Amino acid sequence: MKQHVYYIKYALRFADMPVTELVNTFNSQVGSRAWSSMRAFHDAALMDEFRQRGIDVSAVSDGKTTSFAHPVGYDPSANRFVLIG
Repeated sequence: MKQHVYYIKYALRFADMPVTELVNTFNSQVGSRAWSSMRAFHDAALMDEFRQRGIDVSAVSDGKTTSFAHPVGYDPSANRFVLIG
């Protein structure tokens, strides 16, 4: 999937975003049950960007699947996601 043109498009866009904007992008997907290949590329690129920055995303991801059930915040002192609400 990582070689797909849409994955690359999203990856390049996310690489230029500050962490707070990336977290807002994640939170914009919370609760959405819509699914398409475009969303798959978007979400994969987004989660890969968090991981490339060394951010601990274990609050929402086990490395294989990602849960968009709850919004997250970012704890910069621990460089990790924290669940909100």
